[in-house]
Amino acid sequence: MFNIISYIIFLAITSYITVDVGRRCFNSGKLYLEYLMKDKDFCLTVNRILLGSYYLVNLGYISISLSFWGKISSIEELLYTVSTRIGTIVLILCALHFINMFTIYVLRKKLTIK
Repeated sequence: MFNIISYIIFLAITSYITVDVGRRCFNSGKLYLEYLMKDKDFCLTVNRILLGSYYLVNLGYISISLSFWGKISSIEELLYTVSTRIGTIVLILCALHFINMFTIYVLRKKLTIK
């Protein structure tokens, strides 16, 4: 019973995080990409690819995470498991976001130097 409750809580919170952060990064990322690349059509394409990749990484992690859960037999285990899994996905997404932005920045600097 605790497993089903933990799945529902985990899926609800990660779904909200995925959609909200994806939307925010997509909207805010337009300006950043346009500043770095100067080509609006190309920026929109890159931004859409980044959003699609973001959703795929989230869905993959969520699916894998659910398949490796053990049996949860108390409310304490439920809270620990759900919070650990959500914290892990937030940290992974934060790292991926900064890696993407840093990579785009470095590529832009290399293109402007030539």
